Amino acid sequence: MIVEINVSLKHGVLDPQAKAIHQGLKSLGFLDVIKVSLSKKIILEFQHNDDKKALSEAEKMAEELLANTIIEDYQIILKKD
Repeated sequence: MIVEINVSLKHGVLDPQAKAIHQGLKSLGFLDVIKVSLSKKIILEFQHNDDKKALSEAEKMAEELLANTIIEDYQIILKKD
């Protein structure tokens, strides 16, 4: 069983890395890009095939370690093998 957790900054939180990428793209001539956002994807592979357990565990992992919930949002996606 595979679970993906996508973590990104909450709306309104400054993202200097994304801003630098956006500026770099503009300087290279990619002027049609109006916004750049970054996120991180964490892929977890479980030994079991229990959907409910995997989602519950992933939620707990995200809340306790994988996301800084003060400034970040996360989305959990269940993938079938």
